Amino acid sequence: MTTDSQRSPFNPAALEGYGWQAFFAEQADAAQCTATPPVRVVEVHRSGLRVVGDGIAKLLPARQDVTVGDWLLLNTVLPTSSVLLERKTLFRRRAAGTGRVFQLIAANVDTVFIVTSCNQDFNVARLERYAALALDAGVTPVFILTKADLCDDPEAYRAQAETISDRIKVLVLNAKAPEVIEALLPWCGAGQTVSFLGSSGVGKSTLVNTLLGAGRAATAGIREDDAKGRHTTTYRHMHFLANGCAVLDTPGMRELQMADLQGGIADLFADLEALASTCKFRDCKHQGEPGCALQAALEAQEIDADRVERWKKLVTEETFNSVSMQLRKTDDRKLAKLIRETQGQKTSRKRR
Repeated sequence: MTTDSQRSPFNPAALEGYGWQAFFAEQADAAQCTATPPVRVVEVHRSGLRVVGDGIAKLLPARQDVTVGDWLLLNTVLPTSSVLLERKTLFRRRAAGTGRVFQLIAANVDTVFIVTSCNQDFNVARLERYAALALDAGVTPVFILTKADLCDDPEAYRAQAETISDRIKVLVLNAKAPEVIEALLPWCGAGQTVSFLGSSGVGKSTLVNTLLGAGRAATAGIREDDAKGRHTTTYRHMHFLANGCAVLDTPGMRELQMADLQGGIADLFADLEALASTCKFRDCKHQGEPGCALQAALEAQEIDADRVERWKKLVTEETFNSVSMQLRKTDDRKLAKLIRETQGQKTSRKRR
């Protein structure tokens, strides 16, 4: 067995190609990193976590609190005790369906490429959801509109995407074209981590393959009748470019529930939030109340009515889901307390 004294000294330069940054280095000194070497989670399966590091590539036991992109200080003797480093950023969503728990999507991402197609998949409301998710996580969002080569008027789609936020860059691309590398290069530098999010069939895996220069991510076409894609990526998988950029490919999301994303929604709709703060009443619902600043702006045609409705819908959904999840946590704590009290009573009876 290799002892701590026999391990090679920690070499941070060897981890830069996996996305190691100063943010993580500040959380552990060289001695800690020598005794428990940093590794990055590149795949998450029910059976375990696949991690890589300086001369390390192995499968660790599964953990509910870890997601793709996380950094761990690997305890080689007891892997389940490996320390999870603080995250720089975190993508999470309310689990699909009626569940009241969060699902971790990815950690420590610097830029997210939100991908849609210049066809029936294009949906402004869905792009706004992804953008709010990114902004709340502190990740830079970039819209990528694919299949431009199959569309008669791709600039019309670009114009719609650009109305969402002046903070978000919009790229119109043919995912298979070599020009993709040059277009995405500003966000794909050494030590950076980028992720692709979007529906199935919009070209996420094709973009990944173009960046990698090899067919390492499976791809498939779309159904011609409704432009819906098939799931070719079935789990989140991190790849690494030769220049030291980490690239995360993700499965298409059928559902993206808003929860605990108040900050992201406020950032995306900053103009409407600012306007709403000037309403006569603090609890204004913007549904015809006197002194409603939003209603006045709508009547003056200063803001777009459809965008206001989408904002109100997101705020309502986020509030409902966040309250529901908080109530679930409260109920779970009450249940846990009841179980402890019941077990305590049983223990007391046994002792008598």
